[in-house]
Amino acid sequence: MKYLLGIDIGTSGAKIIILDEKASIKNSETIEYPVFTPKTNWAEQNPLDWKQATLTGIRKIIEKSDINPSDIKAVGLTGQMHGSVFLDKNFKVIYPAILWCDQRTTKECDEINEIIGKKRIFEITSNPVLTGFQAPKIIWLRKNKPSIYKKVRKILLPKDYIRFILTGVFATDVSDASGTSLFDVKRRKWSEEIIEKLKIPIEFLPEVFESEEITGYITKEISNITKLKEGTPVVAGAGDQAAGGIGNGIVEEGKVSITIGTSGVVFAHSEKVVVDPKGRLHTFCHAVRGKWHLMGVMLSAGGSLRWVRDTFCNEEIQQAKIKNLDTYDIMTEKGKKVPPGCEGLIFLPYLAGERCPYPDPDAKGVFFGLSLKHKKEHIIRSVIEGATFGLLDSIEIMKEIKLPLGEKYIVSGGGGKSDFWCSIMSDIFNKKITKLSNQEGPSYGAAILAGVGIGIFKDVKTACKKFIKEKDVFKPDIKNVKIYRDVYKIYRKLYSSLKNDFKLLKELS
Repeated sequence: MKYLLGIDIGTSGAKIIILDEKASIKNSETIEYPVFTPKTNWAEQNPLDWKQATLTGIRKIIEKSDINPSDIKAVGLTGQMHGSVFLDKNFKVIYPAILWCDQRTTKECDEINEIIGKKRIFEITSNPVLTGFQAPKIIWLRKNKPSIYKKVRKILLPKDYIRFILTGVFATDVSDASGTSLFDVKRRKWSEEIIEKLKIPIEFLPEVFESEEITGYITKEISNITKLKEGTPVVAGAGDQAAGGIGNGIVEEGKVSITIGTSGVVFAHSEKVVVDPKGRLHTFCHAVRGKWHLMGVMLSAGGSLRWVRDTFCNEEIQQAKIKNLDTYDIMTEKGKKVPPGCEGLIFLPYLAGERCPYPDPDAKGVFFGLSLKHKKEHIIRSVIEGATFGLLDSIEIMKEIKLPLGEKYIVSGGGGKSDFWCSIMSDIFNKKITKLSNQEGPSYGAAILAGVGIGIFKDVKTACKKFIKEKDVFKPDIKNVKIYRDVYKIYRKLYSSLKNDFKLLKELS
C-alpha cells in the first residue's frame, strides 16, 4: 500500500494526516502551539514552534500508524496564509512571524497604495492591499526594525518555512503567493513592477510553482529525526483555503464551501479571473492548475465563539471535563433554547477588525439590542448567528457579480462539525448545507496534491470526484428563513452606522 502525508501549519497547531492510495485517512496527529499578542491588534508566532510541532508530529504519526516509512511516497504542505517569516544569511529566524490576523500595518498599506497606486495594484494583484498581507509587513519591518531588516536574506510564508526545514529548498505555490500583494494573480508569477517599486530585493522571495509540482525532497537530517525516507518528494502544496477547497471538492464552477475555523471563509471555484470591482472579495490562484478562486474572509467566526467560551463559559468548561464532552456541544445545547433572531439581540463579529466585505482594522465587536431579558444562551446563539451573517455578506457579493454558486454549500472546519450551526447556516443562507464524510479540509487537500504530484492520482479534479463523499444534508426552514432575512436587514446597516465611531474609539484606546 502506498501512502501520502499531508501537513497543515495552522494558527492553533500543526496537523498531520496519512492518506492511503484510495484517499482514506489512516491516521492523524495534531500538535498545538501558542499565538503571542505583545500589543493590541498584533499577532505573532515563533516559527521554531511550527518546526518542532511538525517534526514531532511526523515522527508520532509514523510510529502509531505502524507502516513502513518508505511506503510514504510524497508529502503535501498547506498552512495559514499571509504570515511573514524573516531569515538571515544563515537562514535562521530573526523576528517573530507576523500572522494573517495582525493589524499593525495600516500606515504601510497606505504607503504602498501611494507608491504603486490603488488602481494599479488592484489591476496586478486582483486585490486591494490589506493589513494581513505580506507586503505591508515587509515594509513595516524595514521602517520599524531597520537593524533586523538589514539582516534579512529570505522571506517565506508559514508552510514554506516548513518546506525549507524538510528539504532545504526555498519555494512557494501560486495560491499562497496570491495573498502577498507582490504577485500577479492573472499571470501567476511575482510582479516585478511592484517588487521593484517597493524596493524589495527579488532574491528575498522564493521560486513559485503550481500546487502539485515537486519542489524538493526530504533531507538525510530530517529522515533521521522523523523516520521519513530520505528523498521522499515534497510538492508545492497550497495556502490553507485553496488546499481546503481541494479537500472539500471545490474544483469546478458552481461549487462553494463554507469553512468555519478561527476565521470564516466563503470559497468558490472560478475557471477564469473574476474580480469584485469594489475589492470586497479576494481573487487568488487556485491549487487547481490554471484555475482561480474567489474568497470572502472574515477574521473572527469560530474565534468569536471561542471568545464567548473563554470569557463567559467557565461553568460549561467544567461540565465538559466532568462529563468528558466538548464544551462547544454544551454551549450549543443552551443556544438551542433561544428562538431564531435571539429576541432582538444582534452580534457584529469584528473582534479582530475585519477583512471582507469591510477591510477595516478598526472595526470592533458589538452586541446590539442587548436588554435585561437576554441571558448567556442568547449571547451564545447571537454570536453564531452574527458570524453567519458575516459569511452571508460575502455570499451576497458573489451573487452580485454573477458568480455561479449552485444549490448547496459544503461546510467544513470546527464550526462545520456542529449540527446546530449547520442548521442556522441553512436558514440564513436559504441553501442546503452539506457535510462531507471527512472533515480534514486543508491537510486532506495537501495530501491529494501530493498524490497528483507523483502520479498516484490522475489529476486534482478526478481525485476529488472519486474520493470526496457527501454525508449529512441540512435543509432550510422557511419560517426561520423569513425571520433571518428581516434580522439581516438590520445587521447590514450596523457597520455603516458605526464605522466612524470605530475610528473615534481607536483614538481613545
